[in-house]
Amino acid sequence: MAQTPLSMEPTGWYQVAWSHEIAVGDVHRMTYFSRDMVAWRSASGKISVFDAYCEHLGAHLGYGGRVEGENLVCPFHGWQWNEQGRNVCIPYEKRPNRGRRIRSYPAVERNHAVWIWFDTASRPPYFEVPDVFTAFGDDASDADNYYAPIPGGTLFHERLELHPQYIMENGVDFAHFKFVHETPFMPEFTRHDFHGPVSYVDFTIAFEQGATLESASSGVYSVNAGLGCSVTKSWGMVENRTMPAVTPVDESTCDVRFTVWIGKKPGEEDATELTKYGKVMSDLVIDQFDRDVEIWSHQRYSDPPALSQREFKGFTALRNWAVQFYPEGDSTYGRDPTRPESGAIVPLHPSATAATA
Repeated sequence: MAQTPLSMEPTGWYQVAWSHEIAVGDVHRMTYFSRDMVAWRSASGKISVFDAYCEHLGAHLGYGGRVEGENLVCPFHGWQWNEQGRNVCIPYEKRPNRGRRIRSYPAVERNHAVWIWFDTASRPPYFEVPDVFTAFGDDASDADNYYAPIPGGTLFHERLELHPQYIMENGVDFAHFKFVHETPFMPEFTRHDFHGPVSYVDFTIAFEQGATLESASSGVYSVNAGLGCSVTKSWGMVENRTMPAVTPVDESTCDVRFTVWIGKKPGEEDATELTKYGKVMSDLVIDQFDRDVEIWSHQRYSDPPALSQREFKGFTALRNWAVQFYPEGDSTYGRDPTRPESGAIVPLHPSATAATA
């Protein structure tokens, strides 16, 4: 891939692991945004993410560091750091070093995944990670009607040469569905909503051969929170929800994760794990996503692109929307009007709002 001109440090939420990969007491090494990091889970189960190096003498906390209670202990001299990255204990002194702090990143667990908030200006989160069920107006308990996606309903590619914005642009690229995914017709977009940090893109689509746009009775709803986090809900076809996530590793590569929820078929309502049917359906959805990944990982970012007349509106709207997340961009954001005390916009698909009105 030709080096992208886009910054690899856009503001937003990014998946850095699946929750089951970090057990209580684990210290998990990783590199994102050209920074060495550690994710660790305290005795109470809370996830924290730090820059990897101890502020004392620079030991890497991922090599020999350990969890004691609610603190992370450096392997070099035993200094202890709490979940905010503050030093709370020097074992051979009477008091901690209150002036030093390891950089910590806001972290949440949602949809079986660990997410961190990244912002070059160190601003607090101003929108949330969408829930794959409640973001569409469904009850959180509806997850019981889907097979557990972990681990069989997931895909992971490390250090591919692509960019998070490519995935978002894919959502407005109606023409590629026919050629990459072999749909019988090009989808019809029913919503392009690019206002604020959360966007909504919906379209009518079908995969059955012989289907036409006029006869189609299925489609996809999508909620995109920034450039790194997206959830989708399919309707009128095999019940599925997906969560693609692309996280910059360095100036040229990203990790790609994909999680798929498949609705349980009749007779398997009590299944607690992915059944044979669920695995087959998950693999079909993953295969479609992997076709896109093959394109993205060898793509050159074209700016300006040679767009057709029908493509112009969608691509232009998305690229203008994306500017706000880059360090040099103009970030216009606000509070959730229904929860102003939270300071964060809660992603909620317009269909969910209409259903409760």
